[in-house]
Amino acid sequence: MATYVIGDVQGCHTELRRLVDQLKFDPVTDELWFVGDLVNRGPHSLDVLRFVKSLGSRAIVVLGNHDLHLISLGFGSGRIRADDTLGEVLNACDRDELIDWLRTCNMLHATGRHIVVHAGLLPHWHDEMAMRLANEVERVLRGADCQTFLANMYGSLPDAWQDDLAGFDRLRVIVNAMTRMRFCTPDGRMEFHHKGAVDSAPPGFEPWFVARTRSPALRTVVFGHWSSLGLYQSEHAIGIDTGCVWGSALTAVRLEDRRMFQEPAATQRIQAPRR
Repeated sequence: MATYVIGDVQGCHTELRRLVDQLKFDPVTDELWFVGDLVNRGPHSLDVLRFVKSLGSRAIVVLGNHDLHLISLGFGSGRIRADDTLGEVLNACDRDELIDWLRTCNMLHATGRHIVVHAGLLPHWHDEMAMRLANEVERVLRGADCQTFLANMYGSLPDAWQDDLAGFDRLRVIVNAMTRMRFCTPDGRMEFHHKGAVDSAPPGFEPWFVARTRSPALRTVVFGHWSSLGLYQSEHAIGIDTGCVWGSALTAVRLEDRRMFQEPAATQRIQAPRR
C-alpha cells in the first residue's frame, strides 16, 4: 500500500491523469490524498471533479479556497470573478451532485504522522485542536445552515484566533487559516495580502510553518496553496503546490518515503499567479 498526496490541481485534468499513471496507482491498495483546490483557473475543472469523485474511498480530498468558492457559487452566495473557469461545472447536468460531494470533503485529514490541509494551521493549534476546529466547519458545510454560513464566510476579520470566538467569526478564522493563510505572526495573527516567496514576509510576520515549529509533538503538515513557495520540505512541513496551472508542474509526494513525483504542465501559461 502506498499513500500519495497530490498538490493543487486547479482544473489541470491532463496533468493529473498523467501523474496518476506515473505513480502506477493501484486502486485496490493505494490511496490518493489531495491538498485542495481541485478546481478553477485551469481549463478542465469538471473533468477533475468527476475523476476524483469516481475514485471513491481511494481518494481523500481536503477543501481549498477555490473549492469553497465553487460550493459558494453553487449555493448562490458567491460572486463570479473575471478569472474564474468554473462555468462548465456550474452548467453541468451533475453540478449539484458534484457540489454536494465537495461538501462532504474534510477541511483537514489527519492520520498517523501526517496532517493534510490546504493552506496551514495556526501556531498554537495543536493537532487534536485543529482536528476539532476543522470538524466544526465540516458540520456546518454538510448541514441545513450551509447557505447561511457561505453567505457569511468571506472576509479577513477577525485575523487571529481567540478561544471565545463564536458564530460566523469563529468559523471564518478557521476557514481562513486552513484555506488562505501563508504568513502569520509568532502569536498567530494572519496576513492575507502577501503571496510571494518566504523572504517577502511583511515586518513582524513569518511563514506559518516556521511559527508552528515552536509547538511540541506535531505531526508533519502536508499543504498546498503557495505556488510561489514551490516545493518545500522540512521535518514538520511539506509544501507541494508547484504551480501546474501557471505552467510549472503537478507534484505528488509518497508519504512512506517522501519520494517526489512530478508531471510537467501540458500548456505553458504566462499569466502572473493570482491566488
